[in-house]
Amino acid sequence: MTGEQTSGRLTLFEAAVPPQGGPPPHIHHREDEFYYILEGTFEIFDGNQTFLVDAGSFVMIPQGTLHAYKNVGESVGKFLTFFTPAGFEQLFFEVGQPARPGEMSPPVQPEEVAKILHLAPQYHAEVPLPAEQ
Repeated sequence: MTGEQTSGRLTLFEAAVPPQGGPPPHIHHREDEFYYILEGTFEIFDGNQTFLVDAGSFVMIPQGTLHAYKNVGESVGKFLTFFTPAGFEQLFFEVGQPARPGEMSPPVQPEEVAKILHLAPQYHAEVPLPAEQ
């Protein structure tokens, strides 16, 4: 469900995450983000702590919080993710590939990562990169 369908109030989609998959730590400066775990076990980092969640768990990440998730299971993990207000989903449409029923997304390519880093500020997001040693 996109912001267009909810008058900008909410975005909702299902994520299918391969084993060991997940984004780098990042911040949404405008949106609160929520996860409802459908399948699998995920490690969640919420800026202060890291914890494990599994099917039936609900997690809220307030805007402005450095956070990440990782599928720590051995099979594809699935969750519903909600953003409020809507709008952040447009970054996925700009960078990602359309989903195909029954298929996993291809691995993220370096050029897609570069595009995400470039576009993130337009979507009130930040991906702090680790300091080089």
